[in-house]
Amino acid sequence: MNNWTEVTIWTSTAGIDAVTGMLMDLGIDGFVIEDAQDFADFLQDTEIYWDYVDEDLAKQKKDAETNVKIYIEDSPSGAEMLAQVNAGLAELRARDAEHSFGRCVAELASIRQEDWENNWKQYFKPFRVGETFLIKPSWETCEQEEGRRILEIDPSSSFGTGTHNTTQLCICELERLVKPGDRLLDMGCGSGILSVAAHMLGANDVAAVDIDPNATRIAAENAQKNGFDLRTYVGDVIGDAALSEAIGGSYDIIVANIVADVIMGMRHILKDKLKPEGILIVSGIIAPRADEVQQSLLDAGFVLDRRDQSGDWVAMTLHQA
Repeated sequence: MNNWTEVTIWTSTAGIDAVTGMLMDLGIDGFVIEDAQDFADFLQDTEIYWDYVDEDLAKQKKDAETNVKIYIEDSPSGAEMLAQVNAGLAELRARDAEHSFGRCVAELASIRQEDWENNWKQYFKPFRVGETFLIKPSWETCEQEEGRRILEIDPSSSFGTGTHNTTQLCICELERLVKPGDRLLDMGCGSGILSVAAHMLGANDVAAVDIDPNATRIAAENAQKNGFDLRTYVGDVIGDAALSEAIGGSYDIIVANIVADVIMGMRHILKDKLKPEGILIVSGIIAPRADEVQQSLLDAGFVLDRRDQSGDWVAMTLHQA
C-alpha cells in the first residue's frame, strides 16, 4: 500500500477558482479549500461573542492564508501529479500580472520535497511504451531488448516519467508519425521525454519550450543523457512575442502535452508555427473537456485526423486545413 502526502497550495481568495480549475483540468477533483476571507468574516461576525472565542483563534485571523489541499501517492503516478501541479502553478504565476492569485506555490506536509522525490524512486522501474521504447530511470540498469530503444529519463521535479497516460499517448503518435529529418517543437516540454523520443525516432532539429526554467534545464540534461543537445526556450509563448519569434516556425510536427485551457489559448500560435502540411499532436486533456478542445482547434483551422483515449485522458492528432 502506498503512503499519501498532503500538498498545500498557497493562494488567495481571488485565486481559488484559478487553482481549483487547474487541478480539475489535471483530473484532480478531490481537494479541501481553506479560505482566509471566510475565516476573517467568521471572526468579524462573531465579534460580539468574543468571550467565547479562543485567543489562538483570534491570532489566526492575522496569520491565515488561503490554501487548497490535495493528497498524492508516494509513487511514480504521484510524482507525475505533483510535477503537473507545479507546472500548472508556474503557468498561473506567469499569467497573473496583477499578482491577485497569491503565492501560487505548493508545499509538502512534514517532508522535504527532495526526500519525497527520492522516496518514490523505489517504485519507478524500466517499462515498455509503444512498439519500440523501453523507458528506464537514470538510476536503474536494464538489458537491451531486441526491437526496443532504451530511453533514459530522470524527471526530477518535472512532469514526464513516461508512466502517465498522456505521455504514452503522445509517444505512440510520435512513433507513428516522425520521419527522419523532421523538425519538431515540444511545447510544454516538462522533463523533455517527448523531445528525446522524437530525436530517437529520427527528428534532427528538436526545440523544447516550457514556462518553468527548471523544466527546460532538466529537459536539456535528459537530452544529453540520450546523446544529443536540445534547443530550449523558457517563457510564456502566449504573452511574449519576442520569445515566439525566437522559437521560429516551419515545424513538421508540434507536440503539446499540456492542459486544455493552455492548448486552446495557444491554438493560433501552434498553427502559425507549423508548415502548411504540418501535424499537431495535443494531449493532457481530461476527457470531459475533449470536445471543447477539439472544437476550438477546428475553429482555428485544423482538421482532426485521430482522437485516442487512455483512461480519463485524450490525445488528438490534427493537420492544417
